[in-house]
Amino acid sequence: MKHRESNGGNPRAPLPNEGSGGIGGAASAGPLDLTLLRTFLAVHRAGSFTAAARLLTLSQPTVTTQIRALEKKLGRELFERLPRGVAPTPVADDLAAQVAAPLDALEAVTDRGRTGVAAATEPVHLAGPAELLCVRALPGLAPLVERGVRLRITTGLTDSLLDGLLAGHHDLVLSTIRPRGRALISVPLMDEEFVLVASPGWAARIGVERVAAQGSAALHGVPLVTYADDLPIARRYWRHVFGVRLTGPAAVVVPDLRGVLSAVVAGAGVTVLPRYLCHAELAAGALVALLTPDDPPINTGYLAQRPGPSGNPHLALVRDHLLSVARDW
Repeated sequence: MKHRESNGGNPRAPLPNEGSGGIGGAASAGPLDLTLLRTFLAVHRAGSFTAAARLLTLSQPTVTTQIRALEKKLGRELFERLPRGVAPTPVADDLAAQVAAPLDALEAVTDRGRTGVAAATEPVHLAGPAELLCVRALPGLAPLVERGVRLRITTGLTDSLLDGLLAGHHDLVLSTIRPRGRALISVPLMDEEFVLVASPGWAARIGVERVAAQGSAALHGVPLVTYADDLPIARRYWRHVFGVRLTGPAAVVVPDLRGVLSAVVAGAGVTVLPRYLCHAELAAGALVALLTPDDPPINTGYLAQRPGPSGNPHLALVRDHLLSVARDW
């Protein structure tokens, strides 16, 4: 999986106007306003001025004005304006990394003062595809557990999980599609590349060179292992790479891509998998990529949540940590 790099690979590039006095040091006109930082963090997390305005219960022009004021104070652009939403600059990513934890801690103290109970004791409800959660998300979030974060995990198909998010059953959803409309906000999380694979035995019988020369015809009669009877991932690969419609029933159907992976490693046939799920098997030689197209199918995954403020500061902590570790997926 791929994700945009920031700061030219430097994990801690200095911010503009940052000297011995830190953010907003001697070169700045004064200390940075907490209100501006709070608005900045909301925009960074929501991915748009409009969504951030809903989170903060402010007007969109007010959010725009505050971000421009912060950019003027720092002397650098924080967000690239896009047709839909905004994209953070490396400076914005670095600033968010520095201010997120202190602002979330301050929010937690404020919430305790209002309710008398620390909202951080509530678990964060995270949902998504079982494979992505188990192979990537949960290992990435493990360090947060020692910091007191509690997690409740739900697996399932994207459409039903997004419905559950709208209904308030989940706090965050790893979504294989971008949620439509304004009821949910989302930010790109990662790109997953799909790869056509088989065991070494099947690869030798089929011939990698034949697949490159003949396309899907070289796979005629080879058992197909898939996630569902309607062949969703394989069908897309055939259409995108081979330019033909995939027909015929699957030999093995397993509603878990980890099961598909195990079956194909054991020699059940061929399949199409996200590269993140089978990269170890490819590196070890337990699987062989049958084709390396110049333009492989790629699907963008998103991290979705409901707009509006959350009473649990650990929700933002989990969200930001996922966005950070996903850069290496």
